Amino acid sequence: MKEEIKKQFDEHITAVKDNFDLAEKVENASRLIIDALKNEKKILICGNGGSAADAQHIAAELMGKYEKMRPALAAVALTTDTNMLTAWSNDDCYENVFSRQVEGLGAKGDVLIGISTSGNSENIIRAMTAAKKKGLKTISFIGKDGGNMKGLADVEIHIKHDRTSRVQEVQELCYHIMCGAVENAF
Repeated sequence: MKEEIKKQFDEHITAVKDNFDLAEKVENASRLIIDALKNEKKILICGNGGSAADAQHIAAELMGKYEKMRPALAAVALTTDTNMLTAWSNDDCYENVFSRQVEGLGAKGDVLIGISTSGNSENIIRAMTAAKKKGLKTISFIGKDGGNMKGLADVEIHIKHDRTSRVQEVQELCYHIMCGAVENAF
């Protein structure tokens, strides 16, 4: 078991090293968010499953605090309104659950962050499309080969790894770096 655990650590370290080229993308994402917030716009975030939890994590880091006290920053995880999620999924379809929220909550100049480990989450793709139509800036966190989300966002943070757990680990590192950069601007 110990050797397998060491192998997992090594794989994680390799996944991080293989994605060092993302520094500029994370900086660009941070700047998009900072510009929006300084212009009194908001950040909308969505994902499914573990990525839904990540959406909530990012929103909490921005609205609350990451590492230091500062004014609250307008961030909303579109994954938290269970009434909306369940009603719209039942009345329409789950593929439109986030795009519908973008239509209702999004405004020109806001930022939508869409998270999909595979890059193939149809509801995230539709949310990105709806955001573009409304004039929102978009950031995607994708993994593996990028899937159908590849090329949809203004800033694409593509974790190039085939294992879902490693993609998620590197994404979380990127979220934390991004949240720290945003926090330091306020």
